[in-house]
Amino acid sequence: MLGHPTAAAAAAMEEHLLMQQQSLEQQQQQQQEQLLTLLNASSRPFASLWPPSVASATAGSPPASGDSGDVAAAAVAVNPWDIVLCATGTTMACENALVLAVLFYTPGLRAPTFLLIGSLALADLLAGLGLIVNFSVQYLLSSPSETALLSAAGLLITAFSASVCSLLAITVDRYLSLYNALTYHSERTLTFTAAMLLLVWLFCLGVGLLPLLGWNCLRERSTCSVLRPVTKNNATVLAVAFLLIFALMVHLYLQICKIAFRHAQQIAIQHQFIATSQATSTRKGIATLSVILGTFALCWIPLAIYSLVADSSYPAVYTYSLALPAAFNSLINPIIYAFRNPDIQKSLWVACCGCITSGFSSRPRTSSDV
Repeated sequence: MLGHPTAAAAAAMEEHLLMQQQSLEQQQQQQQEQLLTLLNASSRPFASLWPPSVASATAGSPPASGDSGDVAAAAVAVNPWDIVLCATGTTMACENALVLAVLFYTPGLRAPTFLLIGSLALADLLAGLGLIVNFSVQYLLSSPSETALLSAAGLLITAFSASVCSLLAITVDRYLSLYNALTYHSERTLTFTAAMLLLVWLFCLGVGLLPLLGWNCLRERSTCSVLRPVTKNNATVLAVAFLLIFALMVHLYLQICKIAFRHAQQIAIQHQFIATSQATSTRKGIATLSVILGTFALCWIPLAIYSLVADSSYPAVYTYSLALPAAFNSLINPIIYAFRNPDIQKSLWVACCGCITSGFSSRPRTSSDV
């Protein structure tokens, strides 16, 4: 008689422990599901073509009716990295639009030098718009088509390619303005410069159209690079081309330094004394070139090297952290190439307050002054 209550109490205890264990398992499962949802919401790489809504649709596993709220929450979850990139793109677009407005509405800024600066500003403006469009396609369209996705990626590729090529064109123009100082103004006419820039932009447009023409990894996601929809092979080609462009820029700037030092020595010999002002100007020029190359290298080389060694299986945070400095380069370009130019500064002062501050020189400017 005494054994029956004890057995009943043990059974009740066992049942209670079993219920607690089941409750703990359910809590752990819910925590795992929440963690997976957060990881999926923040794991899309730069220029990703698969927002959460598209990703869930392509996975081939429709959610149950009870999970519709969770799927909707995942679909509208915005990656903070994408917000930063969109804000950066907005600032880029406004800053470079100001440069283009100054160049367009100032009749005196019609030299080939300023045409090159305008090409750079236009490329960086389109890059900013590309970041905004890419954000809109990912988060504002409920079910974006493949054409919209590939067009957004193509705009980014075209814009950033044109930006890098415009930087190379400015470097070549600076070199020629010193190397062929006597014949520079007669050879580098406005028409010639415009024709060269047209060819550059057509080439960059062709590169940007490659994803739309089938050079993408929408059908075979295993071939994706860290920058979807660009395939691994295409990303390798673009990265190698960029490194070659950077090597050419370094070579040209070294030649510019040699020419500048040679000119300083010739001036010193002609005047039979050390031209202190000329030496100071030369040192400032070398410092400026160092800043230009250093900024360009820090912004772009890490992403280029990462594109060579990584693939789509790498964590997306690495891609974001390296793509953001590359976008910042388009924020810095107007400061280095446009706002430091005295003629553009003068136009800005006139546009803002209708006056010209003292200290502006009225002498003609060449590419080497920019």
